[in-house]
Amino acid sequence: MKLLSLIKQKQEKEKNRIPRSVQQAIPIKKIYENGIFQVGRNKYSKTYKFTDINYTVAGKEEQERMFLGYGSILNLLHCGSYPKITIINRRLNKIDFENKIKLPIGNDKLTKYRKELNEMLAKNSIEAQGIIQEKLLTVAIDKKNIDEANNYFNRTGTEISNSFAKLDSKLTELDISERLRIFYDFFRVKEEDLYNFNMKASMQKGHSFKDYICPDSFEFKADYFQMGNRYGRVLYLKEFANFIRDDIISELTELNKNMMLSIDMKPVPMEEAIKLAENRRMGVETNIARWQKSQNENNNFSAEIPYEMQRQREESKEFLDDLVTRDQKMFLATITIVHTADTKEELDNDTDSLTEIAGKHLCQLGVLRYQQLDGLNTAMPYGIKKINVERTLTTESLSVFMPMKVQEIQDTHGIYYGKNIISKNMILIDRHELLNGNSFILGVSGSGKSFAAKQEITEIALKDKDADIIIIDPEAEYKSLIKNLGGEVIKISANSNNHINALDINKNYGEGKDPTKDKSEFILSLCQQIMGNSATIGSHKSIIDRCAKIVYSNYKDRNYQGAAPTLEEFRKILLQQPQKEAKDIALSIELFTKGSLNTFAKQTNVEINNRIVCYDIIDLGEQLMPIRNACNIR
Repeated sequence: MKLLSLIKQKQEKEKNRIPRSVQQAIPIKKIYENGIFQVGRNKYSKTYKFTDINYTVAGKEEQERMFLGYGSILNLLHCGSYPKITIINRRLNKIDFENKIKLPIGNDKLTKYRKELNEMLAKNSIEAQGIIQEKLLTVAIDKKNIDEANNYFNRTGTEISNSFAKLDSKLTELDISERLRIFYDFFRVKEEDLYNFNMKASMQKGHSFKDYICPDSFEFKADYFQMGNRYGRVLYLKEFANFIRDDIISELTELNKNMMLSIDMKPVPMEEAIKLAENRRMGVETNIARWQKSQNENNNFSAEIPYEMQRQREESKEFLDDLVTRDQKMFLATITIVHTADTKEELDNDTDSLTEIAGKHLCQLGVLRYQQLDGLNTAMPYGIKKINVERTLTTESLSVFMPMKVQEIQDTHGIYYGKNIISKNMILIDRHELLNGNSFILGVSGSGKSFAAKQEITEIALKDKDADIIIIDPEAEYKSLIKNLGGEVIKISANSNNHINALDINKNYGEGKDPTKDKSEFILSLCQQIMGNSATIGSHKSIIDRCAKIVYSNYKDRNYQGAAPTLEEFRKILLQQPQKEAKDIALSIELFTKGSLNTFAKQTNVEINNRIVCYDIIDLGEQLMPIRNACNIR
């Protein structure tokens, strides 16, 4: 244990001073624009935010991969650093609801629907877990000055970020405003919407940043503290079970309250760790030898070594093997939890709930007595540790306290898609933020596919005024919805007077420089749909391409202004060609041009410029389906 004491002595020590103001209770000495804090005489810290991964819902093999990946991140931590994992829970508040979920009311015919949808979303947010969870990695390091500290964080930040990326987690460093906001949101609950810190403006006024983030008052009692009008308490993991499941951290942070859970880690240099493990093993063997000697002196030569000593021998051997042969590092770990409540009674009930969860895992949470201030500063992501409650763990043992749970999708201004089955939080997705915004809605009959589609259409129509919504309605079930949203419903059938020009085009059509080339491919596809396999002959394709260029020549010369050509004009040009194949093509499409199924052969006479258009094709008929498929109701 002497080596362990030497390790602790190497850590920076400062005199304990009783704070005489709320500002002095915050142990930050200096702040820098790049987000670095000076938290000691020569100690600097930086905080990174990392995204969650779907650890809980992953299969066994995938969980093992994530577990080992998290262990590799721990092994990457520098022995001279003081890393801290912090999980922050805070209740969804008004500003969060308005920024992430609430629709702007506007002033049009859809205002009443937006108000109704906002009420529904507000109800769902209350019924949901209502917790916003942030996961942070804070790294502190002893350096002579800010330049050395900045170089260290630039170098190690890239390495740690790459390791998190292998877990499909994104690591983002926090700037000064984002980092101060963490403390502001904790100290000034229900005032989150007022945060607007400006470092330059604060310096010009001669104000300290602590004045902006600190609570109105602090009062520390024996086993709790008061922070303004709120009550808080700091707990620590006092006793560890011999076997701990990897979901203990996720269960402790499931409490629907404002809280922080921090895991402080101090990597021990490998040489010192091996010496400590060897000394521990030597001590166990010495105790066993003394016990056997005493038994021999009593002529009890057949006595078996007590079970407790055997267990200590096995554990010490396994611990040493982990360090020497299994690429494990040694850590000194401290786990603290700080939670707050509106009343003392509520605080006590929350403490009992957390203690019960820990007890379920055969662990014991203790309340810090007369150390609430030191415990608070330890639990907060400042980058310091003020309490000496440590447990020696290997990389694998420390990885059991897995901070990953399930990925939350809560994009700002996203569409509400339901609730996360694990966290019970709302799922808000902005398709513009996805790598691929396409989707399918699959399910058995009666499972709510159409309802889900209608809900998404409604939210997009109410939220995004620039969105174009086109609906192909084969069952005539969207008419009333589209009309109420101010959209246009167009009935397409052989008996309808509505017509859509299949050859309509503008200069922005397609992705190439010449829109007529892209349209020629469409006309070829259209003829193939009408004629079937007989249109696959090379001569047919050449004739169709030639006539397509001719039919668009005048329209192209007019810079795509005026009336676009139609299928009727295309047929006339086919008849003018000398080849017999051209007459065959014209004859094949006659039913859809001069015949009774000419719905797509005339100039468009319906309103298709509305941003919400629904094509009712329930009476379209099987004969018009091929041409509809080729046109895709363009």
